Amino acid sequence: MILVTRINGAVFALNPDLVERADCTPDTVITLVDGTKYVIAESVPEFIDSVRQYRAALIAQASRLETEPPTTHSSAPSSDDDADAKVLPLHRNGR
Repeated sequence: MILVTRINGAVFALNPDLVERADCTPDTVITLVDGTKYVIAESVPEFIDSVRQYRAALIAQASRLETEPPTTHSSAPSSDDDADAKVLPLHRNGR
């Protein structure tokens, strides 16, 4: 989610994966795939930069998860099929 500001100053979180387009009319109007429209205080370039940063952060986090060594549990069964399985821990990084 990214934070954007309504014209009245209220801040809200928006899922950038649901954005269809951003128009400058001269206010910035964000249109979602379901047709919902939001008028925000950020400019179109600022909004696009926020979306880029959000997506870059997701890719960086996924990349870190892929490079972490898998955790093993001593109570887990150890068959040949299980030896090839990778276990990735699910955790939050303070967010």
